[in-house]
This record gives sequence, structure tokens and C-alpha cells, in this order.
Amino acid sequence: MRRTDRTRIASLRLASQNLVRSTVASPAEVAQSMLATQAQDLSSAQWALAVRSPGTTLADVDQAFNEGTIVRSWPFRGTLHVTPAADLGWMLALTRDRILRGATTRHAGLGLDDAVFVRAADIVRGALRGGGRLSRAALLAELDASGIATGHQRGGHIIWYLAHTGLICFGPMGASGQDIVLADEWIPDPRRLSPDEALTELAVRYFTSHGPATVKDLLWWSKILVPEARRAIEGAGDRLRQIVVDDTVYYLGARQVDEPAVPALLLLPGFDEYLLGYGDRDAVLPPEHSDRVVPGSNGIFLPMVVSNGQIVATWRRTIRRGSVDVAATAFAPMAATTTARYTKAASAYARYLGLTPGEATVADS
Repeated sequence: MRRTDRTRIASLRLASQNLVRSTVASPAEVAQSMLATQAQDLSSAQWALAVRSPGTTLADVDQAFNEGTIVRSWPFRGTLHVTPAADLGWMLALTRDRILRGATTRHAGLGLDDAVFVRAADIVRGALRGGGRLSRAALLAELDASGIATGHQRGGHIIWYLAHTGLICFGPMGASGQDIVLADEWIPDPRRLSPDEALTELAVRYFTSHGPATVKDLLWWSKILVPEARRAIEGAGDRLRQIVVDDTVYYLGARQVDEPAVPALLLLPGFDEYLLGYGDRDAVLPPEHSDRVVPGSNGIFLPMVVSNGQIVATWRRTIRRGSVDVAATAFAPMAATTTARYTKAASAYARYLGLTPGEATVADS
């Protein structure tokens, strides 16, 4: 992809993802605007919501979970995401049956079948009914005590299965992360969409929040089928528009203007949608730097420094008593102006945590 094309796509994505010129004011608004935010690592997901709503703190994100406006579950790709609570049901329904069928062989190898899942559901329902909430560990202990073994990864797969069926979700914050609750109690007013309405909603909100993106990106991100993607885009009608870059058709929200984004430097978490929201990531991360973000291609995505739309470094934090240090490893030497913006971004991250800014260092890899 040509440099000018990469710059254009990255600039538009910064705006669509509320990473520049953001007008959203709360974690719940971010979750709504992003459709679903990848969240297998809770701390990364919390920062992903906050970095898109300037001034938001970790306490604000936790409050949104506690109030029930946002939840965490497995709506797309069998991967944990943060979603608006009211939207979780229709999102799960889009691909649930296909995802669960695809796990049948793995479940059989663990000795998990329909009878086990039905019994587990009864136990979990009984443990949580009436507003109950349990940590993951406590819920697994309930299953073990009732005769359903959860060792050897069985417990994680049982929770995954029951979440996919819509019985449970991760809701309020507890002492050791998010507690698990009954979805129908925690989400009293879910949105009800027909299959075609859900597909249209998916297309409009995915391309509006992630555009410019291709149909292949949508297919990878959501795991809907090609005919479903066609119906989704047709249903979206004039709520989406197209641009053609390097002979490739990209979709984005109809109201999004095609103009350069303001210069920005961002500290993004690992697993952020800015990178993981697409099947093709070359526009923001050249292939020659891919192993810097995913060392050894092991599926673990490191936190990223983004400068003017391009991923230019990784970073890590060290929390000390009352302060946080941020250390970046740059792919190439940073200019003085870039380093100054990096220091400012590190200070904003400290404020999000409720800590004092510590050292903000940069080393070349």
C-alpha cells in the first residue's frame, strides 16, 4: 500500500474510532459508538474505552460496568468484547449457533456435552438467581461442589458456552475483576432485532466506527457469512458510503468527512480495535514491524504508541507507590516533537489511573 494511501486510511480511522476530535463523553457512549470493543484483557479494555473519551478515569469505566450500561461477553469471533448491555443479545444471536457448532469437537474432547451444559446451566442459574453475583473463581467452585469438574480447561469452556447461550455475562466489578451475573436480570431491557435488522445494525455501526474498512474486514471481525454481509450492506443503504483506495473498495459512515486528522500521539492498549478491528492491518502497521507488536506471532498484542496514525512503538507501564512510569520502545528514533507529545500522553494515562506521572522514557529497539 502506498504511503499516501496508508496516511489517508489511518487518518479516517483515527476519527471514526474517536481517537482524534472525540465528542463522546463517557465509557457508555464509547461502547455505543464502537459497537463492540475487544476485551480479553480487562485492563486493556478499560483503557480502550477511556482513551476515546478524554478526561475519563478508570473509576468512571468501573462505574459504567457497575451501573450496567456496559458488559463483557463473547459476541464476535468467540472473543471477549465490551458491548452496550442492551445490544448484547442481538449480537450473540448473529453467529452463536455457528460458533457453538464449531466448538463441538473441542468440547467432546473435554467430556462436555449437552447434558453437562444443561446441568451446569441449572446450577449457575440457581447460584445467581435473584441478583446474585459471583467471581469467576467462585462460580467454578459452585460447579465443582455440585459435581461438575472444572479442571483441565473445562470450567472456562462451560462459562464460555453459557455466555454464548445468553445465560450469563460479566457485569459489575468485584474484588478480583468482573463478577458474573444472569444476563436477563442484569440487562432488563434488551434490544430486540430481527435477523435482517441485526445484520443492518452490524454493518452500519461497524463501518461507521471502524471505517474505512472492507467487506473482508467485516467478515473477519464479525464472522458472519458472505451472503449475510451483502444483505447487511444493502440494508444499510445511504447510511454508508464508499471510497476506493488503491483499487480496493472501503466503506465508512455516510457523514464522515474525508479530511486529514489533527496530529496526534496516542498510547493505546494491547488488543486495541485500532489494530485488531481489521483483517488487513497494513494501513497502520507495516508488515515489517508486525513482530514488534506481536512478538513471535503468539497472539499477544503489546500496547502501542501511535503517532499521526501509524504505530511507531510499543510501551509498558510500571506502577509505583502513587505514580506510574511509562517506557516506550520505538521502531525508529523519535523526533523531539514526537517525544514531547509522548510525554504528554503518558501524563494523561497517569491521570486516568488516578496516579502522578512518573518517568516517560523512550528507547530504540
